[in-house]
Amino acid sequence: MARRTQPVATITSAPTSPMDDLAMRTRRYLWTMGIRTACFIGAIVVPGWPRWVLVAGAVLLPYLGVVGANAGRERVASTTLEPVTHDFAALPAGPSASTPTSTR
Repeated sequence: MARRTQPVATITSAPTSPMDDLAMRTRRYLWTMGIRTACFIGAIVVPGWPRWVLVAGAVLLPYLGVVGANAGRERVASTTLEPVTHDFAALPAGPSASTPTSTR
């Protein structure tokens, strides 16, 4: 009987699933909008020069949030799965069909 080695694909180079990617981008967007809301409220409450820093954050964060959310899936350096070949050892022969396995 001839032994054949079949290529095995590794999972380590696979990209993240679309559902996981969407969840990650949604979380990042919601964190950005939460910080923007805090900057907006802080700009109303805080006096002096920190107010202008908070206003700048409230103005710039929506742009950064949308760009980050629309960035799409991360690209992996290697887009193809590399086959891995292993030389698996054969199992030892089992009992013969003509040999009884137990005696009573």
